[in-house]
Amino acid sequence: MTKHLILLVALSSAAPSWGQEATKFDRSVMSAENFEARIPRPAQDKVAEEKLAALKEKTSKRPNILWLVVDDMGFGDPGCFGGGTLAGASTPNIDRLAAEGLRLTSCYSQQTCTPTRSAILTGRLPIRTGLTRPILAGDKITANPWADEVSLPKLLSDAGYFTLLTGKWHVGEAEGMRPHDVGFDEFYGYYPAQKEISQRVDVRRFPGLVLNPERLAAFEAVGPTDYLTHGFKGGETKELQQIQSTEDMSKADQVLTEFTVEQIKKLAAGDKPFFIEHCFMKVHCDNFAHPEYAGKSEAKYPYKDAVHEVDSHVGDILQTLADAGVLDNTLVFFTSDNGPQMDGWPDAGYTPFRGAKGTTWEGGVRIPGIAYWKGMIAPGRTSDGLFDLMDLFGVGLTLAGVSTDKLPAERYYDFVDQTSFLLAADGQSKREAVYFWWGKELMACRMKEYKVHVKVVMSQAPHMHIDLATVHDVGLAPWFFNLYLDPKEEMTVGHRLDPWMVTVLGKLKAHGATLKKYPPKDIGL
Repeated sequence: MTKHLILLVALSSAAPSWGQEATKFDRSVMSAENFEARIPRPAQDKVAEEKLAALKEKTSKRPNILWLVVDDMGFGDPGCFGGGTLAGASTPNIDRLAAEGLRLTSCYSQQTCTPTRSAILTGRLPIRTGLTRPILAGDKITANPWADEVSLPKLLSDAGYFTLLTGKWHVGEAEGMRPHDVGFDEFYGYYPAQKEISQRVDVRRFPGLVLNPERLAAFEAVGPTDYLTHGFKGGETKELQQIQSTEDMSKADQVLTEFTVEQIKKLAAGDKPFFIEHCFMKVHCDNFAHPEYAGKSEAKYPYKDAVHEVDSHVGDILQTLADAGVLDNTLVFFTSDNGPQMDGWPDAGYTPFRGAKGTTWEGGVRIPGIAYWKGMIAPGRTSDGLFDLMDLFGVGLTLAGVSTDKLPAERYYDFVDQTSFLLAADGQSKREAVYFWWGKELMACRMKEYKVHVKVVMSQAPHMHIDLATVHDVGLAPWFFNLYLDPKEEMTVGHRLDPWMVTVLGKLKAHGATLKKYPPKDIGL
């Protein structure tokens, strides 16, 4: 038995029950057996409650919620996270959002898009829902993972919100798995990622597919739809414009942004609060520059032009909120669904960290996170407190006044309600640890500034973190990093330099043990 496994067997750091004094290192406590432990912050919780109550009295309605989710943007792409002009694409609107809100420097996603997109809507890790990787052409799903899940848009819709998803979905397009089947009142967008659509018409990159009628017909038989789709709760679904060229693909985000802008104008004038998840198609490869944005970035490359375009659309959406008079009653959260897809380089983003999309190194899962709310979130804040994108699920419930009693008791929930972290002027994170999975493999855990790996993804060539990479056990001892000393995860501190390795391993073990009582789903992926 390897040394790190011996340590795991010897130690359990399961959090104490609610009301007991937390250990000095692990501050989290359990509020219920089936919820992730969280750090008690009663003072800041009271501040958040008072701010929300005062706002409701002023506006007589629940606050709006807007998520802006970019596809495959790297941590270092926005200027406010070290990129911008330095990385060849200025991002003035995203930078302004950060300057006037809360910049989260330890914000985490899953390592690929489908797992992240499902996790933020269910508050549950992908290992629990079965959505452990993207659903690709030819996949045979054996069960609908959404059939027994309770999604955030459903809970918010039931609570009186109008719920809309604009843009990329990528969490299933079969009947029963579409956005308007799982809780959204309306869907306007595309089911798959850009490349899965554009490869049908991109003769320069995919001549073996585009110029071979037989193979193209075979792909069309199993591939995802290439239509802009408009769906409504209840099942009504319309296929609108088909993507017939790379220029059509280049204009998709403009079309989607125009739709969101018009919806905000209409919804702001209505009686219902709204929840909008606006998911950009860009900057997932393959990127094709919109004619109006081609060459507008400093770098002039298609990826950089795409970043510049996304930034422009962020500005358009924020200006619409301001013009509609709802900026001070809308929580805006900007982020990416995972790290950059370096396998598409140079059509790929920038991260200062090791690894990229498809890995559980920081480069794959540490992403930009910005929370903005005029008058509610103090401007100019920066925090390195842990924030998992699943925590948006808990924030959404709180803002909508939805009790966790609405959630099935037989399920385990991994989100932490971070509302007070965002709203209190000196708010601190209530999350003690973030857990990282690759498919069905438990890989790593971050706790405070420490990160322990028991399995790692190793690239076998530069930038090849998916198509030419392997998963390895770490060997005699876990790989234990202090991310404040070594954010690139290049040199372990191990037990020779730091006493907390065993404690963080115990946290990881306690997390793994939750899968025994609350077993994962298998949907055939």
